[in-house]
Amino acid sequence: MASKIVICGAGFLGSNIARAIAAVPKPLRHIQIASRHPDRIQTLLRSEINENLLAPLTLDITKPSTLKSAFTGTSHVVSLVAILRGSPTDYDQIQWKGAENVARAANEAGAHLIHFSAIGADRSSSIPYNRTKGLAEESIRDICGQKATIIRPSLVFGPDDDFFNRFSRLSKFLPFMPVFGGGKSKFQPVFVGDIARAVEIMTRGDESIAEEIEGKTFEAGGPNVFSWRELMEMVLTYSGRRRPIVSVPFSLGKVQGAVLEQLPTNLFTITRDQVELLKSDNVASNNNFQEFVVRHSSETLKSIPEIVPTYIH
Repeated sequence: MASKIVICGAGFLGSNIARAIAAVPKPLRHIQIASRHPDRIQTLLRSEINENLLAPLTLDITKPSTLKSAFTGTSHVVSLVAILRGSPTDYDQIQWKGAENVARAANEAGAHLIHFSAIGADRSSSIPYNRTKGLAEESIRDICGQKATIIRPSLVFGPDDDFFNRFSRLSKFLPFMPVFGGGKSKFQPVFVGDIARAVEIMTRGDESIAEEIEGKTFEAGGPNVFSWRELMEMVLTYSGRRRPIVSVPFSLGKVQGAVLEQLPTNLFTITRDQVELLKSDNVASNNNFQEFVVRHSSETLKSIPEIVPTYIH
């Protein structure tokens, strides 16, 4: 009998996870995309994985009444609750309370929850993004206990990502590439296909795998660690452009963010909180994610030089 996987969040990660699950025919799993606006991703995926794809669900994670019936009969719920900008209230309602609502509905349905958080999640952080990610993790552990698995990715890259693609486009217009504070902060970029592969493994319904991931937190980093400056150098190399890389003080970045965050989101948008995040390293504290993926797929994680040159220009 086929199981049902609900992917709560329609976007870059969600579409790649859906493809990865559909690419492995056994065990048979039906995939359902659920979000406020699922139709665009549903249309995109229908031509690729139509046989595995159920009708989409329209729901609002801030309204628990829309979730209960959505998760009925589901074996796994993949929660991709996240925003990158908004007011402190927005972060509380979506990243904290919204994630709580998803966890509670998944638990009531008897489903295993795979929740996406972030490296740096910390309830005591002064940054709303990290603070609400940390608060959500605590709530999820209280609500779901062992029936929850938390994945904390570092920077995620792959075709259609919003990092390498964005900075490649920026390099067309900017006379130099700015890096805040010298660009010394460290990142451990992870390929979206490897994250999707991990979720595919976790949703197989294999009892030994289920025991392995029960109540666990995986910090998802790729095979290499790079400074922000090194990432900008790679953007320029793979885009075939030559630009000086110029260090900008964090204080000036905060001023820039204070202005740009008041305007409609565009290619140049940056917020004060995003500048603040760049003061800290974003590196996995252990290798449990890499070990899990390699152990169950016998494939190593993909690196930036293998993937990024294939899609930015």
